Amino acid sequence: MEYRIEHDSMGEVKVPADRYWGAQTQRSYENFKIGIEKIPLEVIRAFAVLKKAAAMANHHLGKLDDTRSKLIAQVCDEILEGTLDGHFPLAVWQTGSGTQSNMNVNEVIANRGNEIAGETLLHPNDHSNMSQSSNDTFPTAMHIAAAMEIEDRLLPAIDLLIGTFDRLMAENEGIIKTGRTHLQDATPIAFSQEISGWKNMLEKSRQMIILSLPGLKELALGGTAVGTGLNAPKGFDVEVAKAVSALTGRDFTTAKNKFHSLTSKDQMVFAHGALKGLAADMMKIANDVRWLSSGPRCGLGEISIPENEPGSSIMPGKVNPTQCESVTMVAVQVMANDVAVGMAASQGNFELNVFMPVCIYNFLQSVRLLSDSLVSFNDHCATGIKANREKMEENLHRSLMLVTCLNPYIGYENAAKTAKKAYREDISLKEACVELGFLTAKRFDAVFKPEEMV
Repeated sequence: MEYRIEHDSMGEVKVPADRYWGAQTQRSYENFKIGIEKIPLEVIRAFAVLKKAAAMANHHLGKLDDTRSKLIAQVCDEILEGTLDGHFPLAVWQTGSGTQSNMNVNEVIANRGNEIAGETLLHPNDHSNMSQSSNDTFPTAMHIAAAMEIEDRLLPAIDLLIGTFDRLMAENEGIIKTGRTHLQDATPIAFSQEISGWKNMLEKSRQMIILSLPGLKELALGGTAVGTGLNAPKGFDVEVAKAVSALTGRDFTTAKNKFHSLTSKDQMVFAHGALKGLAADMMKIANDVRWLSSGPRCGLGEISIPENEPGSSIMPGKVNPTQCESVTMVAVQVMANDVAVGMAASQGNFELNVFMPVCIYNFLQSVRLLSDSLVSFNDHCATGIKANREKMEENLHRSLMLVTCLNPYIGYENAAKTAKKAYREDISLKEACVELGFLTAKRFDAVFKPEEMV
């Protein structure tokens, strides 16, 4: 491999000749060979947005000349297009402020920009990082990445599954089945009502996620090192937030209190709590679906789901609810990520949180996994859910909890005696009720209407 010599304040460093990063990136790359987890590309894209916005703001405020501003913007566009992805190699497990990733972006912008210009015009600290600090850029990149991934990936995925449940509700209107509580038979429910519960879970989770977005759209940029805004021109924070909004087409604002935005990650915790709520709902929905589809002969068997792949290497013909299992594993991971995000946020000592890379890594993984699993579950499972009407009707009329509709006519205790006799002697509720003398057969038929219990 060929190398070139780069230098920083600590001296000279050998850097691969075909990479645009510089000395500080190389030092981090060599010093933190930990795990396989890299700073997510979503964060790198967010950095490109904020670096371009910073150049625009600095130019507007008379700090940066037109040539350098345009050069920085050009390289940032290349980063956003993905053509420079191979130049961001750093591990999540680096400095807790994300300083080395900020410098990675600064160095790539400077070296690539100088290559484009054919002369040395950009310095990673003096120009790429002008009016900024790693301490305000990394939390800004976190918020931009989190907000954009939620809006661009997660919300559309939620809407997709909501639409499928809407269709299933309409298709299954009028089908009555037995309800279940505590995994035991309960009073009847319409299948469309059961599906409506699933749908409303997603709608409520969506609302809670949206409630968290304003906090994520507050930017720390302009606070520089400790929140005082040292070395940033007056009005930079407002201008750069305007520029980020213009570049992304979203309403980002500058944080009113930069001391809070540098040291606290409570807005990330709040937003991830909503993600955990969605994960909990998806766990419940997936479990319902696999219980209802269990069988095909020895389970509930009230619905069928698509058969996507063989389910066993030893049992021929076996098909498993694999999409449900995938969803529930994702839910477990998101719940575990919530612990990491919360613990990372608790480490805001004095003027800076120093657990930011692990915080955003887990946050974005949750968004990514939820988005992908919602689409996969929708496309490969939910869209193919079919009601087994015969099995639902059979289970409904075998349920002893239908006796509940007799309460107004024979009282709770007599209804309980009827159910226990029917179960003990393996006879129908009607036979038990008549034999006990609580109702005549004619009166029983007049008041016993399961389809009216929903």
